[in-house]
Amino acid sequence: MDIRCIPKEQAWQLRHEVMWPERELDYVKLDDDGAGEHYGLFGQERLISVVSLFIEGEEAQFRKFATLESEQGKGYGSRLLQHVLEEAEQRGVRRFFCNARRNKAPFYQKFGLAATGQTFSKGGKDYIIMERYFGADEAGAEDRNGVEQAND
Repeated sequence: MDIRCIPKEQAWQLRHEVMWPERELDYVKLDDDGAGEHYGLFGQERLISVVSLFIEGEEAQFRKFATLESEQGKGYGSRLLQHVLEEAEQRGVRRFFCNARRNKAPFYQKFGLAATGQTFSKGGKDYIIMERYFGADEAGAEDRNGVEQAND
């Protein structure tokens, strides 16, 4: 298994197949894809899962996270998301967030993301914004996730 950066065009193909196969390819393209970093998880050189990371200062948003339907539930997406979380934290990101499909929120909670209460709908699907904070807040005792932090 290998995780590496991939061209946005490669991410588009898997996004389209998994997320919105009934729409045209352009529907899965983001205006700011050129500014993002696109990661792919490969098994025997077959692209299994993709996610795009957009870092702006101390904030990072991951978008368009998709895993082949036949490979879901096998831990591939979890490995890729963990990799991207670690990458963001190593680069000094304090807030990590996503627009999660509401029915997928429990998956993201396993990675320390918490629902913000902000919701919206797009293309007939309901979303909730979820976030995770790295490091202690100004009070120094707990981060915004409610988890005690060790500052080492």
